[in-house]
Amino acid sequence: MRCRHGLVACMLLLGLLAMAAPALAHEARPAYLQLRQTDAETYDVLWKVPGLGEDKRLALDVEFDPETVTTAAPRVSFANNAFVERWSVHRVGGLDGTSIRIAGLQATLTDVLVRLERLDGTVQTIRVMPAAPEFVIEATPGRWDVARTYSWLGVEHILLGVDHLLFVLALVILVSGARRLFWTITAFTAAHSLTLAAATLGWVHVPPPPVEASIALSIVFLASEIVHARAGRPGLTYRQPWIVAFLFGLLHGLGFAGALSEVGLPANAIPIALLFFNVGVEVGQLLFITAVLAVMASARRLRLPQSEWSWKLPVYGIGSVAAYWTIDRIAGF
Repeated sequence: MRCRHGLVACMLLLGLLAMAAPALAHEARPAYLQLRQTDAETYDVLWKVPGLGEDKRLALDVEFDPETVTTAAPRVSFANNAFVERWSVHRVGGLDGTSIRIAGLQATLTDVLVRLERLDGTVQTIRVMPAAPEFVIEATPGRWDVARTYSWLGVEHILLGVDHLLFVLALVILVSGARRLFWTITAFTAAHSLTLAAATLGWVHVPPPPVEASIALSIVFLASEIVHARAGRPGLTYRQPWIVAFLFGLLHGLGFAGALSEVGLPANAIPIALLFFNVGVEVGQLLFITAVLAVMASARRLRLPQSEWSWKLPVYGIGSVAAYWTIDRIAGF
């Protein structure tokens, strides 16, 4: 990485860390609504809302069709900084064709992921946003609805996944030349696409905690490789970055699969949902890389003053944050 990129990369790093700040974390985490059909007209409801501490949560509530009757009083619990409510509802004729509204969603910055599991095994997944807090339960969701929903989920996951973005930022800093960067990112993409599919389809199973710790450790490794390269001791990552990007991409794919498993795949459209979630991840990744390169190009034109040690700020910042994540995640095993 050249010196003139140091300040720019540092600004990008600060922006990513700001995304991860606790003050924003509550708003960034989506709420989750699960409807599990138990007979033709009855559903078990699970409503998970991000907490604002142990005594407060986001002011979000589920409003069913007026003809829907609650048959079991809500049971409330608190875990992992989220409030979980469980109850049952009944509606003559079922919920198909009816509207559900998330009251209070318009006043937040969060989304709601909705998962409806029917008796026949089909699954409908919906992403509800503040601009449109009401949605309709469809008898048979179309393939376009599945593709659109899972594409947005993929984009959202990568752009809110600060650890994944830090890894990509470190690659951009380390790899010089457009062609080398293209093949490096392609290798990373191919690798995490493989493990995302394998883990989501149940062919591979690795517990999430070791995966998350290993992802953080991969960022520490990249940061150290940048330091070694600047000191005149380039390692394998500098000489053949696509090999290392592929190997670590396998780990990151398992991380993506963990996020996808929380939402699940519709039984009647698994290939489409998996494909478009992966497409969404790639779109988000390309948007981020494009933004990074655009900012760096602007900095070159502005000829911002740089000192000889300015390159160390983003590199040591990335490495320090990733080292903290590694220790924290290992301690949580």
